[in-house]
Amino acid sequence: MIYRNLTLIGTSHIARQSLKDVKVAIELGQPDIICLELDIKRYHGIQEKKKGQISLYDIKRVGLKGFLFSLLGAWAEKKLGNMVGVAPGSEMLTAIKLAKKYKKQISLIDQDIEITLKKLSKAISWKERWNFISDIIKAFIFRKNKIEFDLSKVPSKEIIGKLIGEVKQKYPNIYRVLVQERNEIMAKNLAHLMAKNPEKKILAIIGAGHEEEMLELIEKESEPEIKYTYTIS
Repeated sequence: MIYRNLTLIGTSHIARQSLKDVKVAIELGQPDIICLELDIKRYHGIQEKKKGQISLYDIKRVGLKGFLFSLLGAWAEKKLGNMVGVAPGSEMLTAIKLAKKYKKQISLIDQDIEITLKKLSKAISWKERWNFISDIIKAFIFRKNKIEFDLSKVPSKEIIGKLIGEVKQKYPNIYRVLVQERNEIMAKNLAHLMAKNPEKKILAIIGAGHEEEMLELIEKESEPEIKYTYTIS
């Protein structure tokens, strides 16, 4: 998706297709600024193959429910990644390596992971938590051979729309904290970068499903205010 000097590409964190999409967007598009759906902790963690992992020592800071959600989510993502032979977050690591190779500016546009998990601990209901655990158990024990789409590719807009609709209905608080609020933050940060660098080509690499809502939010931003962006030369 292209809007003014911004190009948005949606990726799947375990899809081999996403690695190709990122490579093409950077090597052929030659953007001046590469924006990533990461915060500073995950930026360093992903390069150390830790991906900003949360440890037991972080429970006091992020809350028990946020900690458990992060733990289960990381386990599920790793399990799916093993199925297709792609480590979670490989597309972000590819973008970082190419940005360094071509000496491009990197901007991290996502909210601090600890802030997100702390908000999640306060917002998530116990019903949502158990629904999440139940869905993971069903997916990997009882229906582990039933995959409705090719994990090696980025899901279609129809599939993503269906999944988002189900999350909104079944996990309204999780959706608000993990998707809606982060979309608003990332959109503000991108709008700020666009206004500050009108002559530069900006590429934003974000999770598939974020693009359309973020683009709508960017178009509405009249006086963008930077939130959590880290710029790395």
